[in-house]
Amino acid sequence: MPRTVSSEDPGLKRAMGRYLDITKDRKYARYLIAKTIPARLPKSWENLWKEHEKGMKKFREALRSNDKAKRELKFAKTSLVDLKLEIAKRMLTKCGFCERKCGVDRTKGEKGFCGLGSRSFLSSEFIHTGEESSIVPSHTFFFMGCNFYCVYCQNWTISRMKEEGIPVDGKDLAGLARMREHGSRNINLVGGDPIPNLHTILEMLKSLDVNKPIVWNSNMYMSEKTMNLLDGVVDVYLADFKYGNDECAEKLSKAPNYWKIMTRNYGLAKAEILIRHLVLPDHLECCTSRIFDWVGKNLGNKIRMNIMGQYRPEFEVFGIREMARRVEMEEMERAYDLARENGITNLEP
Repeated sequence: MPRTVSSEDPGLKRAMGRYLDITKDRKYARYLIAKTIPARLPKSWENLWKEHEKGMKKFREALRSNDKAKRELKFAKTSLVDLKLEIAKRMLTKCGFCERKCGVDRTKGEKGFCGLGSRSFLSSEFIHTGEESSIVPSHTFFFMGCNFYCVYCQNWTISRMKEEGIPVDGKDLAGLARMREHGSRNINLVGGDPIPNLHTILEMLKSLDVNKPIVWNSNMYMSEKTMNLLDGVVDVYLADFKYGNDECAEKLSKAPNYWKIMTRNYGLAKAEILIRHLVLPDHLECCTSRIFDWVGKNLGNKIRMNIMGQYRPEFEVFGIREMARRVEMEEMERAYDLARENGITNLEP
């Protein structure tokens, strides 16, 4: 049996109280509420975003109403989710889902850094019991492709498209979600990374009617436009915060301008947040310390955090001497000390 945290855990209730209410069918997942908001699909790019802004105002009003009591929902013929999907499809022609903003036309088979055209591929999907105890059992979709190139990636065959993968569209994913509806607490979108698969995921939500929290399990290296599209459909950001500076991010994940993008996106996130920080060997002062300082000052214990010690040398990391070993016990103890020093106590057990 998977180890789970009690829903009465005060820290969990503070950080992820709405998520818990959805799992107990006391409230609706955000994407279901978004499907009740009528929307138009204007032809011009500018008017699409104006319509989106109007729809999000209505969504926030509906969300406040839904937070008071669970009520029957009536889906709109053309909804805010349809509008988000239309915008994502337009973005696909000059891709800017992530902050790399490759600008390729993925609808014509062009591929950017993530290695994907317009089609999404699954490596696997199953009921995961090895994730954070706050979210298991979790129906986890492992998407192929990633907008990072982590030299220590443990899922490198998925992220670097070394597997064949199973081609899927949104209707396929919705069917899989319905099939496992009663075996999980949530729908967990990961990879690789879900970011390059935004259009397929929105198509899934258009076809789905299951009251399950949507968990966006991601490196969070997203454009502001993608953050805006996720607002209103994601319930929990299960989000990596890897590096405390741009130099380490460039060296280890080929991710420029990392710090500014991460701190911006955590500020923009409108859903509940569970941050993952993977402790890396010899990166306590340059990364862990700075991340915990920022989280303590800006997010505090309103969010949940998982300090992870699972690092192991993988993929292309063996040429980096300090990274070619596991994290030592003393380093993990120091990481927990840094959390306490910065007032971070709402931690996964």
